[in-house]
Amino acid sequence: MNLAYFFSNPLINVGVISWALAQILKTIGDAIKHKQFNKERLAGAGGMPSSHSALMCSVTLTSFYIYGFDSHVFALAFIVSLVVMYDATGVRWAAGLHAKAINMIVKYLDDTDDLNKDDLKDMIPKLNESLGHRVVEVICGALLGLAVSTIYEICRGDIGFYSFLFA
Repeated sequence: MNLAYFFSNPLINVGVISWALAQILKTIGDAIKHKQFNKERLAGAGGMPSSHSALMCSVTLTSFYIYGFDSHVFALAFIVSLVVMYDATGVRWAAGLHAKAINMIVKYLDDTDDLNKDDLKDMIPKLNESLGHRVVEVICGALLGLAVSTIYEICRGDIGFYSFLFA
């Protein structure tokens, strides 16, 4: 198989680029905040910016550039983007809060002399508390995805710098 074929789908390309860029920015921000590099942030959920939002918004805008507003591809990408961003700020955020509360309970039990605490600690491992996003993290991820998509399309030469606004 020709390697160029592997990179021939612009929707996949822009999605992967947006996701990777968001994860790298998230990892750099985490390293600055905590003054140490945490390689798990390269693939971890939650944090600024939202890589899920970046990925979906870049795919959505690129599908608009390539197929137009009336296409099924754009419609599907748009709807899935809304679901992903809603999920990031709603369900996944709530799950992160639940994980934080459970971790606090396990820590509290660790500080008491209850005989059954080891059974509970064995049953509940330390949970990931960074599952979802604040609205601003989703918006920043979306803006990152839109920027990556626009730059990608300009580099492909399929659109002029502002021509998509006046099409």
